Formats: sequence, C-alpha cells, structure tokens
Amino acid sequence: MESILIKDTTKEQREKIVARSLSFCGGACDFCNGCDNIGGGSIDSLYQPYIDGEKEIAEINAEYRRGMVHG
Repeated sequence: MESILIKDTTKEQREKIVARSLSFCGGACDFCNGCDNIGGGSIDSLYQPYIDGEKEIAEINAEYRRGMVHG
C-alpha cells in the first residue's frame, strides 16, 4: 500500500484518495447517513483540509469521532 500522508502525495493524488475512499459504497455522499454521518450533510467537504495539505486523514477522522467537526 502506498503512503497517503500529505508529505508523500500531491493535491491531485489526495483528491483521488478521498474520492476513491468515499465511493466504496457506490453512492453519492451528499446527505447520506452512511459512514456514521448521522444527520447527513456533505461528508466529502470534511476531508478538504487533507486535500489542501492542512491535516492528515487520521487527524480528521479522530476529530470527527470526538464530535469536533461535522460534514
């Protein structure tokens, strides 16, 4: 498995990583209640800081689990 860390990827690669990860169920993410996205909302926007190189995926996921960020 290739690294998904910001230091090892370009913005374009991170966009593809997020898109591929969010499409595993085959559906659109907007207002979906899957992935523990209780209440719906745009879950893909949650990962914009990763795409922009500001936060690692693991950090975003941990914050989401603690209720610090919402999709």
